[in-house]
Amino acid sequence: MRIGPFPRFATTLAFASVLALSPVVATAEGPVLGSGTYYDRAFVLAAHQKCHLFAAPVAGALSAATLQAHGAALRSGAAEAALRETAGRARARAAAVSCSNPDLAVVRDRVANAFDGWVRMPRMSFPGTRAVWSADRMGRDEASWRLMQTSVTGVSPVTFGLSAAPDGVEALTAVVSFAGRPRPYAARIVMRDPALSPRPWLTPAGTAVLPPESQRRTVWSAGTRAAEVTLLAEGRRQGETWRFPDHGADALARLDPREPFLVQFLFRDGSIATTRFEAGDFAAARAFVALGPI
Repeated sequence: MRIGPFPRFATTLAFASVLALSPVVATAEGPVLGSGTYYDRAFVLAAHQKCHLFAAPVAGALSAATLQAHGAALRSGAAEAALRETAGRARARAAAVSCSNPDLAVVRDRVANAFDGWVRMPRMSFPGTRAVWSADRMGRDEASWRLMQTSVTGVSPVTFGLSAAPDGVEALTAVVSFAGRPRPYAARIVMRDPALSPRPWLTPAGTAVLPPESQRRTVWSAGTRAAEVTLLAEGRRQGETWRFPDHGADALARLDPREPFLVQFLFRDGSIATTRFEAGDFAAARAFVALGPI
């Protein structure tokens, strides 16, 4: 697409942007989102960053939708380099548009109206290739999951994501319920280290795998305690909560959405219980949760 002033057919673009940004499509339960959708969202986001088009809630929802479109494009086969070029074209086009352009105001109003429902959505699912991040913005008086993905190690259920304390403070958390064995003394997250391996490791079939250990990053837990009942997997009466530092969430948000990461529990006999999760749209889901509780 030619980079230049905002086109005369901005009304048509406005309708296209509303379709691309609508909460129905953004749940990723409808058609696959491609690089065209990513371009649309990246352009509107860049225009907002330049011209301050939207109030904070809509801007936050737009950021989440842009991240989600990026992940969906990668899963549909787009190359990261191509998406960087797409984002660059979107930013360049936004830079060429005057903030006083009346056609930009049309886009602003239509996109804001489309996202009005998104901002008020209490829950949203962010499906990946194999797993789902479930986001929940409902305010509660007890400990709860803001963002979660479930897995198992052996027969023991593990839930991982962002938990919220009754005072609203959020933390990157793993909750596990082991039965009939000693309790672990430590827990860690294991993932690709972008500083050592800039690109995800992909099989010939396009499936991402963890790189060799020399190119992995480890984030150790910051502490543990008995899990609150409201954080336990269904049917479980006990478990342990392991909390991780905030930089762990930042590291996960930088992973390719196709990538796996591990949560491992270490025992004093030298054994390790390993749980596999998928990075998926963690970054987009976290941005949605950051809109705040309802």
